[in-house]
Amino acid sequence: MKNMTRFAGVLMAASALTACGETAVEEAGPACDRTCLIDLANSYVAGLESNSAEGVNFAEGVRIVENIKPINVGEGLWADITGPGTDFSVVVPDEVRQTIGWIGMVERQGQNAIVAVRLQLDENGAISEAEHLYAGVNEESPFGTSQLANLQTPRAGLLAEVPEANRKSAEELIAIGASYYDALDDNDGSLMPFAPDCQRFENGIETAGPGESQGTLGNSEHPVARDCAGQLTSNTFAYITTIDNRRVFAADPVTGLVMGLSHFRHPMDFEPYPVTSIDGTVTMRPADEGMFADLGPFDLPAAHIFKVGADGLVHEIEAMGFTTDYNAPTGWEDEAPAAEEEAAAE
Repeated sequence: MKNMTRFAGVLMAASALTACGETAVEEAGPACDRTCLIDLANSYVAGLESNSAEGVNFAEGVRIVENIKPINVGEGLWADITGPGTDFSVVVPDEVRQTIGWIGMVERQGQNAIVAVRLQLDENGAISEAEHLYAGVNEESPFGTSQLANLQTPRAGLLAEVPEANRKSAEELIAIGASYYDALDDNDGSLMPFAPDCQRFENGIETAGPGESQGTLGNSEHPVARDCAGQLTSNTFAYITTIDNRRVFAADPVTGLVMGLSHFRHPMDFEPYPVTSIDGTVTMRPADEGMFADLGPFDLPAAHIFKVGADGLVHEIEAMGFTTDYNAPTGWEDEAPAAEEEAAAE
């Protein structure tokens, strides 16, 4: 894992797409421009909320994976969503790759849920791949704060446009986004360009940011750094053994947003490991104490949106994820659902 591609080396080639359903574009233009992608994300989510996939332009043989399980159109969230959620909604449109990322809130089976969506378009502007992740959101978090309170509306910084003269290219944003997983994997906060005011929220819980250490990530006598870079460098996340299925797939130069999906694996069989506190004290963190006391092996499929500001630094991270069985498949290794196979055979 230590030879994963580094920050400066993660670049993707732009796709040359020429057709766009009902909209004519220039020969080298995208099938769906930025406005089209944002509208598509909103209409797709509206379809989920209304339990109807009618009108969604799916490509023949479309693959859909929800919470790491292949599903068919009309299943999963299409059936389970019981209404819209709060006004929390963040879209990451990518003209170059013809893909869309979204994190927002819905009501699922009468309960608050945070959802991440990835949509990939084909050369004709039809959805060839769709991916959903969802997790329940509680009024209270393990830290005694409300998860839901931080998921009413997006933080202003996430939605703010970057001045045109200071915008990074989509390729540069993809590289910055990919650097997060290397920084986390290597326990080295210098591998991602974090801003001093960087905040990270996970399922509505603030897990990193300026201020004093708190919650189970800290130590009352020798607190661990809470800023985004220092927290990683402290080695507090050394229990994360593997980060699989890393896909930094969408970037929007206008807002400086970049989105990635990944699959964290935690065998929880580690030996006690050293964590360096703010005052330089090194303490050993065992597998059977503190935040680990009641945890067995588990996986955490997750989505992250990173906000890169005009200064090229990461100021906001909005993440969501859900826990599942250890060493679970990602859902993309499996064959298409049986209903799709039967339809293809007819």
